[in-house]
Amino acid sequence: MSRSWLARLRGTFAGAPRIDDAEWNALLAGSALFEPLSADERRTLRALAERFLAKKTFSAAAGHELSAPQCLAIAALACLPVLHLGFDWLAGWREVIVYPGEFRVRREHHDEHTGVVTEGDDELIGEAWEHGPLILSWADVATDLAQPFDGFNVVAHEIAHKLDMLDGAMNGVPRLPAHVTRRDWIGAMQPAYDTLVRAVERGRDTLIDPYAAESVDEFFAVTSELHFSDPALLAEAAPKVAALLARFYGAAAVAAPGSRR
Repeated sequence: MSRSWLARLRGTFAGAPRIDDAEWNALLAGSALFEPLSADERRTLRALAERFLAKKTFSAAAGHELSAPQCLAIAALACLPVLHLGFDWLAGWREVIVYPGEFRVRREHHDEHTGVVTEGDDELIGEAWEHGPLILSWADVATDLAQPFDGFNVVAHEIAHKLDMLDGAMNGVPRLPAHVTRRDWIGAMQPAYDTLVRAVERGRDTLIDPYAAESVDEFFAVTSELHFSDPALLAEAAPKVAALLARFYGAAAVAAPGSRR
């Protein structure tokens, strides 16, 4: 990343730095993900991305060469879920760490029945820590930009986790806007989650990725991915969840109408 670009990114003036017109237009032209956005939504997304670049710090890991266009793309993708919620919904954390591809994380697993604690490595493409960094695989971010309507979006997934953490509990129920009640949320999400869990336990094929059955917070994150990348599939699989997420995120899903995996 060039020093001159960083200097302009941070700026020495009040307010968020301006994104260069050519850089912004190149991002929009480079992915069909942004095509369904209205002119007003694109202007709002640009303003949010400018604030993201001003407020968050970026660092590369495992030898990745982080470029200015990559930072801009991540900023825009991270702000898409809060397009109608506002930048304050991205509060409480500052750092974005970018790996070239999948990264390995050591985990401890505690078996509630036996009390045995085991350690192992997980291969991840994204992770979100409460009050900590947003960690991403650039290879997967790039794939999501190139194939935006295939049902996967790692940034949307991890930002959903960040939204979930915003109220202090990662329980699949994020802080909610005034027009969505907790009863609305649980009434739509819990039955759909329970249905998915039963189907997965019985070995049935499911439209929603079985990983969403791991926990209620993963169900929220996975269905958020679908909201932005394959809303038609989400509406088929869990229509009440699709309607709820459209209300929560403040607009109809942005993916191309009728798109499917």
